Amino acid sequence: MHTIKLDGNWRVAQVGKRGSIPAQVPGCVHMDLLAAGKIPDPFYRDNELKVQWIGEVDWVYSRSFTVPSALLQHERVLLRCEGLDTFAAITLNGAPAGRADNMFRLWEFDVKSLLKPGRNTIDVRFDSTIPYIQRRQAERPLPDWSAPHEIKGRAYVRKEPCNYGWDWGPVLITCGIWRPIALVAFSLGRLTGAHILQDHDTPGQVTLRIKPELERVGDAALHVQAALSFQGETVAEAAAPAGEPIELIVRDPHLWWPNNLGEQPLYDVRLQLKDSDGCLIDVLNRRIGLRTLILDRHPDRWGESFQFVVNGVPFFAKGGNWIPADTFAPRMTRERYRALLQSVKDANMNMLRVWGGGIYEHDDFYDLCDELGICVWQDFMFACSTYPTFDEAFMANVRAEAEDVVRRLRHHACLALWCGNNELEQGLVGPTWTERTMSWEDYGKLFDHLLPEVTRALDPQRSYWPASPHTPVGDRANYNDPTCGDAHLWDVWHGRKPFEWYRTCEHRFNSEFGFQSFPAPKTVYSYTEPQDRNVTTYVMELHQRSGIGNSVIMQYMLDWFRLPTSFEMTLYLSQILQGMAMKYAVEHWRRAMPRGMGTLYWQINDCWPVASWSSIDYHGRWKALHYMARRFYQPVLLSAVEDAGGKVDVYLTNDLRLPSAGRIAWQLTDLAGAVLARGQRSVSIQPLSSLQVDALDLSKQVSRHGPRNLLLWLDYADKSGQRSANWVTFARPKHLELFDPQIEPHVKSLGDNRFAVTLTAVKPALWTWLELAGMDAAFSDNFVHVYPGRPLTLLVAPSKTMTLKQFKKALVVRSLIDTYR
Repeated sequence: MHTIKLDGNWRVAQVGKRGSIPAQVPGCVHMDLLAAGKIPDPFYRDNELKVQWIGEVDWVYSRSFTVPSALLQHERVLLRCEGLDTFAAITLNGAPAGRADNMFRLWEFDVKSLLKPGRNTIDVRFDSTIPYIQRRQAERPLPDWSAPHEIKGRAYVRKEPCNYGWDWGPVLITCGIWRPIALVAFSLGRLTGAHILQDHDTPGQVTLRIKPELERVGDAALHVQAALSFQGETVAEAAAPAGEPIELIVRDPHLWWPNNLGEQPLYDVRLQLKDSDGCLIDVLNRRIGLRTLILDRHPDRWGESFQFVVNGVPFFAKGGNWIPADTFAPRMTRERYRALLQSVKDANMNMLRVWGGGIYEHDDFYDLCDELGICVWQDFMFACSTYPTFDEAFMANVRAEAEDVVRRLRHHACLALWCGNNELEQGLVGPTWTERTMSWEDYGKLFDHLLPEVTRALDPQRSYWPASPHTPVGDRANYNDPTCGDAHLWDVWHGRKPFEWYRTCEHRFNSEFGFQSFPAPKTVYSYTEPQDRNVTTYVMELHQRSGIGNSVIMQYMLDWFRLPTSFEMTLYLSQILQGMAMKYAVEHWRRAMPRGMGTLYWQINDCWPVASWSSIDYHGRWKALHYMARRFYQPVLLSAVEDAGGKVDVYLTNDLRLPSAGRIAWQLTDLAGAVLARGQRSVSIQPLSSLQVDALDLSKQVSRHGPRNLLLWLDYADKSGQRSANWVTFARPKHLELFDPQIEPHVKSLGDNRFAVTLTAVKPALWTWLELAGMDAAFSDNFVHVYPGRPLTLLVAPSKTMTLKQFKKALVVRSLIDTYR
């Protein structure tokens, strides 16, 4: 194998215009125009609207490169393009070399006859997708759920759907060489992939059955050597003639587990293609985890189960939905992926759903999920629209796309499920094609036949699910049936139902539900001017893509909290509100296990700075929800259900593979912090279960002191170090007459630019949060409750080096009372 990388320095020009600018590959045209100073930052104020022309015109990328004579001695020379966005025409030395029309596919073109020794030139022209979409949509409109600011008919093009706008994302239609591009030359053959199946039937060992996939040139005798290593040591090896399967037996295997269920050991598979003389021709490496991971559906007393089972152990899926982390996908780096995914792990999550309106993520994403124990529910890229399955060329294009994606991702330990689409069965499919639906017959061609055929053939040990949400038993149009399948529950937010509504839900797996908030002031300052800083201004509403968004936030805010006194406090209070909504939902569903076995809230991240459902904003700043998620996703969770009269049912939920035994302590205080009642009891709970462990009757205290003057504090600690704390109020926070908590921060330097902040309070302080003026920081926790006699220590790591004196000066401590006082 001989490879010449063509990444790096290119030039890009608008077709029909004179002059060009420097470009970087991988990249996109917006990134290049920004770097050259030709356009303003599209994320700032309303600049998005000023750069719409970029997606409406055509662009051409060009460069020269040198080809050594030795490269042309090979039998085959291919131009390998791992990502072309989207309508691309390639010329080499002025001659046509190939065309592409799918952003998600791997494209390879035989270009040996077009190359010459020495200097060569390549041009890749990208035509705007908009004229094609408009023409096809005029010929036959595709029903979809696009909002007024989005482009209708995008489903005709195999391109990142949210590029054309979404209810949290901008309309910024990219083009460019967005993933690596190279020349690949070979003579006898090459390895193109590896199909690795695992057999765990024999106790104490795992058998790997490897089918190397290769492309041969000629009929020379070739063979493949396979080696499996763990932490640098070879543990199994074997060889076979090319085209034959190879079997490796792993004794005493180290099994891979999701986050908080065990470790994530990874093995390295190395395949070497050699000729009859033992000369190395090609090498292929894959990193795998040894485990079984399936979607288990079986009849039970509630209907049909929907639970993921790893290594024979059912587990509760805890996490959220993942969207593209940047509108300009090539801007993502391994470091940015790691920061976001580490935040997912740190919040005790074990699953992400890669949502079907974005992209199949970069290899770095899946590699890091393997390392961190984050299971991946992987949608195919179809979302919120009907699709032209009546078009044979479209279907052939999609089949090739699916085959490429499955081959690329199937070896990953983290990959838990293939899912056909997002929300098509939620009202976009019916008996026939109409102005609002496609027919079940045409829908089935893609999601009931083509995609499962691909996954069965190329990844038979992975489960396939046709849509999210989907009802597999009974009426398929009843897409949120609580007895089976998965559900998208939007009655809170879109339906304006109260947060308490979540406690009535009995669904089997909740793969979407959410509530919005604004990002932190530092993030809002990055896209606004001072005159924009009111939630009703033009710029703030432009950075809110849900048509009802800001109005719904404010409606619920006034239902729960007092009117905040400033713009900044409005932003922070919206985050507390969002966290409360998700806490109501998740704690209820965790209490209900094993009836319900998963919660994936909408959404983890943002693609630009915006008001949205995310728990981490575009700049990586944790919102209040993410801190709360770390607590309500704890492996051992103490939670409670109250009624207005003072009855409180206390629950313990254990997601660990070990039992937990410890002590619950509770105390009831008034708003001044005076203890009115207390109690404790020893409890124990079995692994992977939820149990009511106490029933408190505080009706006398509620009657005597009134529901607006009481706070119930709950704590659990077990002998292994697991801890969980929670609280209950009998009135909405806006009706609590809180006292000045008189919070005192006591700061200690820990060295290495880390500080410990111990908070004490004279009166209870609800949702206390820290920030550093003018600087970002990582906090061990935030938006916490502090009450008298219970000092609470938070660890803080500033983003820049600070002295103790500087840290104390920059530290700001606030709590709920500061939002309205």
